[in-house]
Amino acid sequence: MAKYRMVQTEFWMNPVLSEVMTPEDKYFYLYLLTNPHTTQIGVYKINKKQIAFDMGYSIESIGSLMDRFIHHHKLIRYNPETRELAIKNWGEDNFHKGGKPVMDCILSELKKVQDLSLIQYVAEAIHKQEFRNLYESFYKQGECIDSKDDRGQESEEGDLLEGDNDTSTCRPTIRGQKEKEKEKEKEKENEKENEKEKQQQVFNPNKEKNPDKVDFNQVDEKSADVQEIIEFWDQNGFGLSNMNGKQQLLAWLDDSKFLQAKAVILKAMEIACANNKRRLNYVVGILKNWENESLLSVDEIDFYQENQKPVQQSRTSTQSIPTGRAIPGEFIFDPTAGE
Repeated sequence: MAKYRMVQTEFWMNPVLSEVMTPEDKYFYLYLLTNPHTTQIGVYKINKKQIAFDMGYSIESIGSLMDRFIHHHKLIRYNPETRELAIKNWGEDNFHKGGKPVMDCILSELKKVQDLSLIQYVAEAIHKQEFRNLYESFYKQGECIDSKDDRGQESEEGDLLEGDNDTSTCRPTIRGQKEKEKEKEKEKENEKENEKEKQQQVFNPNKEKNPDKVDFNQVDEKSADVQEIIEFWDQNGFGLSNMNGKQQLLAWLDDSKFLQAKAVILKAMEIACANNKRRLNYVVGILKNWENESLLSVDEIDFYQENQKPVQQSRTSTQSIPTGRAIPGEFIFDPTAGE
């Protein structure tokens, strides 16, 4: 999503911030909320050395500040093994407006989190149910897998004990273990399919539950296209807060005739930047012209533009207007005529 983070004015009215935190605590908390490593979900990878370098503190000072925020203020959690940091009140401060582009970005970033307990930690402070459901679909999946693994280990131990007590049942026990392993694999596959259906329902709640119609890989590919277009929009000055403009532009991914919708949209935006016309109506005008001319791919557009350039040059050369008065062809210059 956008390479910026919002800090509301109510941030300074928080009694914990104004009465309990020291100036160093406030500076550290602002860094955690706004540093370039932050994500849209409130969980991101970072290490103490990087924080110390950015803030100009020693690694020991950063370590004490993190310990203070984890145990005293209880506003963050940190996993030193995965180098992942989670901010408790991230959802409360940042999740105000939803929409498919925002949900697509959140989904792609949740998939990258290694410690699922950090997702649950952030989800506890999210009030909007649509965001909370998306978070829960990830960490509940991890809980189900862990509990089934524990039950599987207990059953395997029981089978081994029975095999030790009775040597005549050794072969049936081994067969039973193999059958149980196969059952576990089937259960895990079923859980993955169910999880995909849950995540699909979050983005398309009105869509029928038909595996022949739902392709989860297409959802991932589309979310990547959406994120790339939004990042180009935000980073090139089209308007960070213009959510309506972003949604209208993203509608061209589904409602246009282009064969390469994402590439064509990005090319139109590049042309708008080159002409210093960073406006939605200018980009849409370019897209409509290409669609009317049946230019449905980037190659067709490039070929069309290359063929148009020499025509334009020849027109300018033929339409040149001579300057000054025309001299008659019979005129002969004689410098001594005046004498």
